[in-house]
Formats: sequence, C-alpha cells, structure tokens
Amino acid sequence: MQWQKSNDVLGTVNRGNPAESGLCTLCRVDCMGKCETWLSSLRGRKMLYPRDFGLVTAGSANTFHLGVCYNSLRINGYLYGADGLAKGLSNSEDDCIFPNVSLETEFGKIVKTKVRVPLMTGALGSTFVAAKYWESFAIGAALVGFPIVVGENVVGIDREAEIKNGRIVKAPELDRRIQTYLRYFDGYGAILVQMNVEDTRNGVAEYVIDKYGDSVVIELKWGQGAKDIGGEIQVTSLDYALFLKKRGYVVDPNPELPEVQEAFEHGAIKSFARHSRLGYTCLSSWQKVQENFMKQVKYLRKIGYKKISLKTGAYGMEALAMAIKFATEAKLDLLTIDGAGGGTGMSPWNMMETWGVPSIFLHSKAYEYAHILAKKGKKPVDMAFAGGFAREDHIFKALALGAPYTKLVCMGRALMIPGFLGSNIEGVLHPERKDKVKGNWEKLPASVTEFGQTAEEIFAGYYDVQKKVGKEEMKNIPYGAIAVWTLADKLSAGLQQLLAGARKFSVKAISREDISSANRETEKETGIPFLTEIGDAQAKKILKA
Repeated sequence: MQWQKSNDVLGTVNRGNPAESGLCTLCRVDCMGKCETWLSSLRGRKMLYPRDFGLVTAGSANTFHLGVCYNSLRINGYLYGADGLAKGLSNSEDDCIFPNVSLETEFGKIVKTKVRVPLMTGALGSTFVAAKYWESFAIGAALVGFPIVVGENVVGIDREAEIKNGRIVKAPELDRRIQTYLRYFDGYGAILVQMNVEDTRNGVAEYVIDKYGDSVVIELKWGQGAKDIGGEIQVTSLDYALFLKKRGYVVDPNPELPEVQEAFEHGAIKSFARHSRLGYTCLSSWQKVQENFMKQVKYLRKIGYKKISLKTGAYGMEALAMAIKFATEAKLDLLTIDGAGGGTGMSPWNMMETWGVPSIFLHSKAYEYAHILAKKGKKPVDMAFAGGFAREDHIFKALALGAPYTKLVCMGRALMIPGFLGSNIEGVLHPERKDKVKGNWEKLPASVTEFGQTAEEIFAGYYDVQKKVGKEEMKNIPYGAIAVWTLADKLSAGLQQLLAGARKFSVKAISREDISSANRETEKETGIPFLTEIGDAQAKKILKA
C-alpha cells in the first residue's frame, strides 16, 4: 500500500516516503517542509481547511483503504442529539457548537491526573535528539497541559551523573528535564520518568522520589512498538564508548578490544552502538513475571510513589493480556500500549519493518481483553494507545476503538516535529541563540517566509502563548514550544469538530459506536461493524413505519 506524498488541497508535501501516519518514515530535524504536521506547527487550525479559499473548490480523494489499518476505520456522524454536554450547557443549537466540546480527560486509580487534551508524548530518552530539543518539547507540553515522558537511560549516558555504591547521587540531565517541565506545569498534565533494567539498577526510582516526591509519575518499561530489544544510541567517540561500557552498558562493537580500537583509529569503524538489556530473562512463565512485577510495584509504593505507569510494546497476545491484567491488579495509573508502526530515535531498521503486532490489531485486542476483565467486575487500568499517530482523526479513532478504557493517545514523532521546526526558525531569527536552541538552518526557507519574517507573523499560536505566560515571560519561551502549542491547537480544534459531528460534546463521551469499518477485514479484526450495517435495522424500521 502506497501513501500519497502530497496533498494539493492542504498544500502539503512529504520530503521522504510517507508512512500511514502521514509523517515521512525518516523525519529530519533540519527539514524545510512541508508535511501536514510540519505546516500545522506554524499555521495551527488553519490547516484544517483547504487552501486558497475563494479561488477553489475541493473534493475528497479518499477511498476505502484495502487491508486492516487505522485508515480503514471511518468516523461516524449523526443527524440529531447531543451527548456529553458540560454542566451549564443546554442541547440548544447555540450551545451545541464545536468550540464547546470539552477535550479534558484524566487518568489514574488512586490519584487522578488531569489533562487538557487527550495527548501525551512518547518516551524521549537517551537519544541526542531528545536532549537537544528538550526545552521545546517540555515547555510546550507543560503550557498546553499534556503529559511528557522522560525515556530510559537518561542518567546512564550522562557523563556528569555520579553513581556511588550502585546508586545515583547526582543526575544533572535528569534534573534539567524534570525541572524544565515543572517550571511551567499548572496542574494539567504530568511528567513521567521511565525505567529499564539499567535505570532500575542505578536507582533512578529512589533518586526521583527523594528529590521530587509525588510530583513525578514513575513508569516501568516493558517495551515499545519500534523494536523488541532494549534501547540504543549511537556514539562517534571512542572515549565515550569506553565510558558507556564502564557504566555497564552493552556496547557494539566492544570498544575495549584492541583490534576494535585499531579499526576506529584507522577509520574502518566510525561509531559504536550502545544497547540496553532485556528484562525478565531469568523468568520462565507468566506467573513468575507476575510475581516479580507485583514485588516491583509494591516496592515503588513503599518508597513513596502514588502514581505508577507501565509501557509495553508490540509483543503477542500473551504479553498484552499480562500487561492489562497485572496493571489492573496492581492498580497502576496508566498503561501505554505501543503497536508496531511507531517511531524511534534509533532502532535496527529491518527490525522496525518486520517485527511485532501492528497498532490496530494490538489495540483491538487491548479493548477485548480489558472488556473481559470489566465483565468479571474489575475496573481495567486506564490505557493510552501509541504507534503511528499524527492527526486529529487518528486521535478520534484510537480513543473510540479503545473506549471507554482508553484515555490518551500517545504521539512520538508528531509532537517532536514542532520542536525541531521552531528551533530552526529561532536559530535564524536570533543567530546568537542558534547553538543553544540547536538550529540547523542558515536562512528561512520559502516554506516559512510565505507566512512572515518574525515569530509573531510565522506562528499562529504566538499571541495565545503570550496571553498565557505574559509579555515578560515570553522572552524565555523557545519557539519550538510555541510550535508545539500551535500544533496542539490544530489537533484540538480538529478533534472538537469531529466530536461535534458525532454529537459528542466531551472527549469522555466518545464510544466505539462512533467509528465504523470500511472493509470486512477490518470489521473482523476490530469488532467494529461494517459501515452500512450500523443503524441499518433502525433505518428499515423507519421505512416500514
């Protein structure tokens, strides 16, 4: 199946080969445009509509996609009624307008976490891209009010971090990430800190709870949709590779071998890959995994954590059932389920292309398994779906497919693009800040200057951010964060429109009845009825009445 590289109606084009999400399979930080997510980071909700209004008419080129994927789900609209109206609103035509759709949601078992829009970032961990653009990602997320995840290995790769007797005593990079978010946190959203095998050994949980208390959600890491091994980064320094090896990581090729050092010296080897370890290798059954997992959660509760989450990847059905059941029984706050088709900073490419369960299959089974627990009288863990999402229709479909258990949609690369774009623009407009913001451009491309020459002209969301933080504080807001706000505004407005069309005036009111399958394969795999069968019985009653 080939996805279109350009969209004439929106005036967008992909630099590389587009994935199902609409993002290029290889997304570059120095990209000059202009896919839909890239352009939406500048123009915001204007990107919901065809370009050149008054000079054009537009018609849909969409056909029912073959195969089973999220694009094979359709969003249903209804002729009458209104559900989920906020207190104080009536079902009059004056109140039932899309700006009145509430996008607020919440997750959590014991303590509820409020979120302004049903989004969260993927795990932004030890990849250098995450570190370079963290201010944009974190400040943007905090201002909008959605959760952000500090991914695995942040402490382990930090040269300035100090680990004594197997425990962290100093972690400057982790502190920077947490404190950047908390500076603008206003009660909506959350910051999650993820732990893998090495993080657990190094005492990340103990360090975070001692320093930040319950203002941080701790996340256990089982896997992700991009790969079925631990996280990787690539380093080009022999000295750094040796440092990571001494920190306890798997480094490939082994930088301690004389022949490898000689090859590096002569240029035959130019980089090293740092790998994390697989978890649970000493366990042989799901019962043993459950026992180990429950002990881990009990320990985290004992040292003070009130909010705990779990991230799992695109494993098979047994692992999915384990994740949902264990997270439910342990009363975790959130379970993020990442299907194959998601993105990453660095993974073996053919592994990404060929391993694991694609998102729509995994998410369909997640609903089925959660529903089994619900019928037994249990309250299933709140879930977030991840794996190849970028647009507002993706958000709608994922929330509907997993309703009522899915509270958030996790986006990885889509929420990083505005950080890159804003930083590139800031580096050109303020050359003195180029190194600090990691700008990649020497001048603004035509794809940007068509909207203006200043930040106030370029970013549709500039004055919205200024209203929130004030003129004085605005000088401290990176342009990447303004771009995150602008993209989130477009996604929010688009989601509000889709919800209003489905006669749902809160995101909490969304249900599986709000989507339909565009082909029989999708109907079979998702349990979502074929589109001409939804309401067909009622239609015939009307005709026969």
